[in-house]
Amino acid sequence: MLENFEFYLFLVLLITMLIMLAKKIKVAYPVLLVLAGLLISFIPGVPPIKIEPELIFIIFLPPLLYEAAWSTSWKELWRWRRIIFSFAFVVVFFTALSVAVFANYFIPGFSLALGFLLGGIVSPPDAVSAGAILKFVKVPKRLASILEGESLLNDASSLIIFRFAMIAAATGQFVWHEAAGSFVWMCIGGVGIGLIIAYIFLKMHKILPTDSNTDILLTFIAPFSMYLAAEQLHASGVLAVVSGGLFLSYRSHDFLSSASRIRTVTVWESFCFLLNGIVFMLIGLDLPEIVSGLGDTDIYTAIGYGVAVTAVLVIVRIFAGYAAVVTTLIMRNFITVADAQSPGWKTPMIIGWTGMRGVVSLAAALSIPLTLDDGTPFPQRNLILFITFVVILLTLLVQGLTLPFLLKKFPPIDRDFVRSEKEIDYEIQNSLAQVAVDKIRKDYAHKIESFPALKDQLQQYEKQLSSSEIIINYNEYRNIYIDILETQRIWLINKNREELLLDEEIIRKHLRLLDLQEERLNMKS
Repeated sequence: MLENFEFYLFLVLLITMLIMLAKKIKVAYPVLLVLAGLLISFIPGVPPIKIEPELIFIIFLPPLLYEAAWSTSWKELWRWRRIIFSFAFVVVFFTALSVAVFANYFIPGFSLALGFLLGGIVSPPDAVSAGAILKFVKVPKRLASILEGESLLNDASSLIIFRFAMIAAATGQFVWHEAAGSFVWMCIGGVGIGLIIAYIFLKMHKILPTDSNTDILLTFIAPFSMYLAAEQLHASGVLAVVSGGLFLSYRSHDFLSSASRIRTVTVWESFCFLLNGIVFMLIGLDLPEIVSGLGDTDIYTAIGYGVAVTAVLVIVRIFAGYAAVVTTLIMRNFITVADAQSPGWKTPMIIGWTGMRGVVSLAAALSIPLTLDDGTPFPQRNLILFITFVVILLTLLVQGLTLPFLLKKFPPIDRDFVRSEKEIDYEIQNSLAQVAVDKIRKDYAHKIESFPALKDQLQQYEKQLSSSEIIINYNEYRNIYIDILETQRIWLINKNREELLLDEEIIRKHLRLLDLQEERLNMKS
């Protein structure tokens, strides 16, 4: 590992540069990273890269799921729970079944069990790819919420299918009642274990004398504890991390200070940003090993199988999108649904086209053992691995590059927010100002005259309520304010340079305060 340290350092730098380039040319960064990995893998002398499945499942998967759970709205998740659960479980199972039937009929040597194994591997769409693409084009909040919610759960359902299919393919036996019992335990046990460990960490945050640094460290330990505990008890580690992350995110204001929340979010965003970049680069770098594993299988035939399986995945997901709409329109006559209106044909098409596959699928394929218990080679392992790679590559390139065009050409209607975000933002600001004014006048009226600072604060709130100048001329006001902040920043830097005995930590504190003021302005724009 250490002898290739310079190469790994170069990869991190390259990942950073490619992500910046992707933002500049408005292309989803997973696409560029996979292509760059492919190109680098063909360079002579490049150290061989081998993806260890345990590395993905234990090191990468828990923190990425945990960060996604923290950034997911529980309110939106509950509102769209029916379609989210149907796509995360029913659609994933139906996709795996479709791939199993196709592989059994059209790929020589594939039994139904091996087909299910392949289907469980390639059935879950990758959340990172879709999220990176959706940042470039504005989509309705409901669509983003559905995709985010689905991505939290579909890895769990696909890995459950994969685990059962692995047993059936390896032993040639499949006991339905045992599988059903295991499935129930994996789901209920995973959620329960995640919630129990999350509650323990919540109490640790509240009882122990923590600060921002220790709070951040505890948030790093939590997802790995949830995942490993659940897996040790043969439950779903993915569901444990998701349920625990959602619980702690929902209760974050109960046990984290404002400073801890700000720093935790910043650290986690940077950490997961790097993890996402690494895993997509690894996908491309692993190509030589995958191709060499094909052996006697004709590569063009294997590519054809991969293209065909990709087509099955896309067709099934688009069909599922429209089936979900039809089901909702029927069920609205019997139950209360989130939205009884028909979303039209655009939204199901977009949901269907966001099925890019990613590193979880590749890690699952790599985790297939080389041999069976009796020492014979695991049937079709190399072909399954290659088909998985082709599926990932095609969905990232074809769907990843065309999804922004599709969203711009056929923008879905946002039925939830008829007013602009800025209008809602200003309404909330004025409401908060009114709350502050009422609070001061009700509980601290007797201190207004004796505390000039409190009086000044009250006047600021009242001025915000009575003036609309900042709303009308906000862009010009923002530019002037940022220019003032930049002047103050330069003054602080120069003062730090001129006065050698001045504590630099004090200067850094004031620089951070200026950055927070500028960030607040950027959030309003």
